[in-house]
Amino acid sequence: MIFIIIIVAFSVVAFGQNERKYVRSGNKLFLEAVSDTTKIDSVKFSNAETEYRKALNKKPNDLQWDFNLSDAIYKQQRFEEATGKFADLSEKLTTPEEKARALHNMGNSQLMNQKIDESIETYKKALRQNPTDLDTKYNLAYAQQLKKKQDEQNKDKDKDKDKDQDKKDQNKDQQDQNKDKQDQNKDQQNKDKQDQQQQQQPQNKISKENAEQLLQVLQNDERKIQDKVKKQQAAQAKRVQTEKEW
Repeated sequence: MIFIIIIVAFSVVAFGQNERKYVRSGNKLFLEAVSDTTKIDSVKFSNAETEYRKALNKKPNDLQWDFNLSDAIYKQQRFEEATGKFADLSEKLTTPEEKARALHNMGNSQLMNQKIDESIETYKKALRQNPTDLDTKYNLAYAQQLKKKQDEQNKDKDKDKDKDQDKKDQNKDQQDQNKDKQDQNKDQQNKDKQDQQQQQQPQNKISKENAEQLLQVLQNDERKIQDKVKKQQAAQAKRVQTEKEW
């Protein structure tokens, strides 16, 4: 019985040492990668991630190793995935300081992913857990400054957009005015052409008043002619009658 217990105890120790071997290897790779500030050594960060995952396969509930894994993912600029990992850790970790660290890194992941509004809210949550964290205060102020600059740029874009729209409207109004002017000129040209054609045509038509006057003149002339004819007939009749008096 004692022999069996010794064997089991030895297996547990060996198993624990095997896990820590992966963690130590992952930590070594991670520190080597961050020591060179001139570049991002994605290969070593990726290898560190692999070691951390090996350790977590043997001890899935170790939050500290899971935190290291999340850091390795963040360093590889997989910010969306890192955000989810740190959000999950912030729910599982127990002390305010641990929650604040997870939320701080979550805010960094969001900020690097251009999600400024979300990062501001996450930094505020971190400070509620640990109000004395100067790094989080600095990052919050930086994110708020970026937000202010972004809002100013958006306002400038809106102004430029309004100016472009006003210019387009002015151009359209000018085009409409030019079109109206062209239409007016065209109408005037048509009118002038019609007037010219009317002047060139013979004036065959007479007004109603002129027609009545002309008819009156013709009637007067006809009456005069009839009177003259009657006088001539009367004179002739008188001569004939006189001649019969023999």
